[in-house]
Amino acid sequence: MTDYMQLSDEKIREILELKDRISGQIEKHEEEIEYLRKNLSVLDSLIKQTSFTKASSLRSTPDESPKVISKKEEDETIPLTRGSDGAIIANAYVTPEQVSIILDEKLIVDADTPPFKTFFLDRIIGEMKRKDSVEAESGKIQRESIIDYVINKNGSNIREIIIKNYRQKERVKEIVNTAAWSLTRMLENKSK
Repeated sequence: MTDYMQLSDEKIREILELKDRISGQIEKHEEEIEYLRKNLSVLDSLIKQTSFTKASSLRSTPDESPKVISKKEEDETIPLTRGSDGAIIANAYVTPEQVSIILDEKLIVDADTPPFKTFFLDRIIGEMKRKDSVEAESGKIQRESIIDYVINKNGSNIREIIIKNYRQKERVKEIVNTAAWSLTRMLENKSK
């Protein structure tokens, strides 16, 4: 009788574990569905904002060629200003593929000056990279779509910071703001 009761307790434990596992899977999939819905909503709004020519209007006016939006029109330039006096220290050129932060040619900052590596590269870009890696592991994005960066230097001085595969428009603001903050702090640290 005791063996039978033990077996029942063990079975109950297995059933409870299975129930917990299934609940966890449901929660995970609900989060994924929510993520997909948000992305779909963003895509819908992008589609509404993008102007395109309908096929019916093309047929009615055969002489006119449809207007093609060039890549240059999609690009955006954002000035990065120094916190203390508002002077422009760099410009961020945003394309659908990357953010290129080109420092003012008079600006001389060494790549080893804090907080560039510890804050901007390791904490901000590094955290985005970790999130992308998790999404790549779970198959949500391709490995090639993981955010990455290239630092172009003249000697040890930073000339350009290129952030590739930012993927999300919200990331641009964070990249630009934290780059401006980091560069401002670097200039302050250099002058000490």
